[in-house]
Amino acid sequence: MAERRPNRGSGPRGPRRPTSPRGSRPRPGAVATPGTSPRRPAARRTPVRPKLTGRGTVLVLVLAVLTVSFASSMRAYLEQQSHISDLHAQIDETTQDIGKLEREKRRWDDEAYVKAQARERLNYIMPGETGYMVLDENGDPLDSKDQLTDASDLPEEEPPAWWDTAWGSVEAAGFPNKDKPDTPVNKIAPPK
Repeated sequence: MAERRPNRGSGPRGPRRPTSPRGSRPRPGAVATPGTSPRRPAARRTPVRPKLTGRGTVLVLVLAVLTVSFASSMRAYLEQQSHISDLHAQIDETTQDIGKLEREKRRWDDEAYVKAQARERLNYIMPGETGYMVLDENGDPLDSKDQLTDASDLPEEEPPAWWDTAWGSVEAAGFPNKDKPDTPVNKIAPPK
């Protein structure tokens, strides 16, 4: 016959110790009963786990990269939205300007408006009408907004070239008081 092994829970175990209701540790400040010694807990060292594991580090890095990419994408998105709203405002303004110009163009298609503008701006009169113009003491017409310039009123000489004007300012910078000899800058006191 085969030898039978006893079950783990059966059989003598040795002397039994009284245990506290919470387990094998005595309560702090508890008095030991006579005949028993207080049980000291075994000095078990629990392994100190690092606060940040490898997985945690990778997770933090991934979150940081996602945050940075999201922030830059959000900034670009907000800039684009601002630019789009500026463009919409510009389109609205241009549409209004186009409407004003189209109305003005339609007004010029009206023959009566063209006649009125010719009378007002160019002092034209219709055949058979007599035109009067009020002059001031110098002989200039009063209340005239637009005037045509006569070719004789234009200057006959050409203005100087820009490089001549620029070179003249460079020369003037070298001698700032050339035209004013009495200024203290041009008077040099003799050494004493």
